Amino acid sequence: MKHSVIALALMGILAARAPAAAAAGDGKAASPLLSEPVRTTSGRVAGVPGKLDGVVVFKGIPFGAPPVGELRWKPPQPVASWKGVRAADRFGPVCIQPHQRDRVPNNRAVDLPDSPPMSEDCLYLNVWTPAASASARLPVLVWIYGGAYTEGAGSTPYNHGDTFAAKGVVYVSFNYRLGSLGFLAHPELTKESPHKASGNYALADAIAALQWVQKNIAAFGGDPDNVTIFGESAGAAIASALVGSPVAAGLFQRAISESGTWMGLTLAPMRSRESAEQQTLRVAAELGASSLAALRALPAEEAANKLPKQGMIIDGWIVPEDLSRTFAQGRQNRVDILVGSNRDEGSFAAGLGPPMTLQRWTETARQRWGDLAALGLKAYPATRDDEAAAQNDTLFTDNLAWITRLYAQSQRAIGRRAYVYHFVHEPPYAPGARNLGACHTCELPYVFNNLGTPRLYPDSSSPELALASATDARVAEMTQAYWINFAKQGDPNGPGLPEWPLFQDIASGPVLHIGPTPAVGDSLGPDKVKFYEALYERQMSGQ
Repeated sequence: MKHSVIALALMGILAARAPAAAAAGDGKAASPLLSEPVRTTSGRVAGVPGKLDGVVVFKGIPFGAPPVGELRWKPPQPVASWKGVRAADRFGPVCIQPHQRDRVPNNRAVDLPDSPPMSEDCLYLNVWTPAASASARLPVLVWIYGGAYTEGAGSTPYNHGDTFAAKGVVYVSFNYRLGSLGFLAHPELTKESPHKASGNYALADAIAALQWVQKNIAAFGGDPDNVTIFGESAGAAIASALVGSPVAAGLFQRAISESGTWMGLTLAPMRSRESAEQQTLRVAAELGASSLAALRALPAEEAANKLPKQGMIIDGWIVPEDLSRTFAQGRQNRVDILVGSNRDEGSFAAGLGPPMTLQRWTETARQRWGDLAALGLKAYPATRDDEAAAQNDTLFTDNLAWITRLYAQSQRAIGRRAYVYHFVHEPPYAPGARNLGACHTCELPYVFNNLGTPRLYPDSSSPELALASATDARVAEMTQAYWINFAKQGDPNGPGLPEWPLFQDIASGPVLHIGPTPAVGDSLGPDKVKFYEALYERQMSGQ
């Protein structure tokens, strides 16, 4: 089908859907789940009307005991039961993280006027449901936010779940511990662990939230046997790590990773626990905290600010080995995936460092790529300074695109379905704003169909202009429809949507370019594919 025909058909069907999906409720829509409290394994909770008709939201439900004192740097412990009915009418505190008031955009989890307070006691989740009854058995989407493992929350405005719930899914967001409170390895932590592991407490939080979903989501009208996890950036890395983790087996059936895999955002080996432990010991010694007890006695803000922020590692339990080996050898969980990246992922870093010239591009090739320098220059040829600068700017984007395809190919190799996208839509930017194109995080307002909410760093596009744009509304409706269809049936395709073909392999794709006129294509080409395959083979051989 020609692009113009696709665009016209899409405009018609999405325009027909848009009013119902976008109509704001007055908060008075009667839902059976509003009339009686919902019983969870820890006690009863009472929800409040969502922003759209027929949606009920339950905010601030604890899924783990406060991870404070002796529970700091331990997997989540059971929640103490409560008597009576808990009012689930406000978000719980968000996990400790840095303010970013001098950054554009700033930290939307904590720097907005109505942001929840920060606390070490932060293991809370939220449920948005459209269910007419507890027996509805609707598909479930569980969101894992991004933020470089150091910021974010389930309460951030862009990831509110009203639009998802209004279209027939039960949506869950949750907080996970961040920075050095969520990721810290220490020999004493490893010794005290029954799994002889330490480091990935944020992943343990995610697993605890998914276990809560398995035990409780049916009471909210959700189907515990039809759960899709999805995340972006650091959240995408966590989602893919859970696909690779034996500890997460059976907790979900599908996974979506937006701009990230278990490697992070670039092709790289995972860090060992031993390396992280030694770093922690060095920093702790500088702080005069020679024991685990001394570290646990530190004020939470001091621990968060002064201890190393290690991110996800091979902890020996949730992540028992470098997950590149897990996926290469087919030992990952057998789930379907949807994965992809954006056209201008590296645009936020453009202009940093000394200008890239042709001479510098060629002279530093071996420093960048070692013995694969010749192959790299063939994949990224340049004959002028401007070409060298342009090639340098695409490295981050291409690297991320390739590892997402590797992830998809790995799932196909074990007989599962995989769909790969390249988000190419450029959101509108206000005059004077830094135009980053289809940047890292730029797909989020479209996935959530929350065009009017504050943007997440580094997206500096305009919510006001997007909200007023018919084109942006169509892209948002289409993008969210693909995500919802995948959550419902393991296939993003549906009536009125341009066909999204099943991914086959890295060499042949196919990849859906998501924008105003969706098209099937690719963004790499054979020379780049060959180059990244060589980099990966070298990494896997341990060189």
